Amino acid sequence: MRCSGALIAKLQSRCAAVKVRRSVHTRQRPVLRSDDGYTLLEMLVVLGIIALLATVVGPRVLSYFSQAKTQTAAIQLGHISSALELYFLDVGTYPGQEAGLSALMQSPASADNWNGPYLKKQSGLTDPWGRPFEYRYPGQHSEFDVYSLGQDGAEGGDGESRDVTSW
Repeated sequence: MRCSGALIAKLQSRCAAVKVRRSVHTRQRPVLRSDDGYTLLEMLVVLGIIALLATVVGPRVLSYFSQAKTQTAAIQLGHISSALELYFLDVGTYPGQEAGLSALMQSPASADNWNGPYLKKQSGLTDPWGRPFEYRYPGQHSEFDVYSLGQDGAEGGDGESRDVTSW
């Protein structure tokens, strides 16, 4: 079978068109060269920016964390005060000084109508700094006083070291 020159030319032009279409639709991956990457200067600039952000934002974030413990203690004191009110409604008196706040979790011998526990967890009687809340009955500021001595564990103080009280 003999091919005419016109047929060969037509086939060659179709092959060329197919090659062009394939090269348009296929993506070639860029060749990585050894000089691609970051320079030392670029890395130092980025590290400098990160350090600047850390010095500006860091103290602000830490102050929010420290305020969170004081706010948590205040919320816990509200829960304990509510539990003491429920105890009073059931028993007719607040827990004595000797029974303390543990009377909210375990029935004291003198509480006939105890219907507790009045808190979900024993850990609710511990302040965010890991010390038990202080309880005083009769209270000096109200019928009962419940308070935390703050971060320092001593009366008084400022900031995180200030006392958190129920009154």
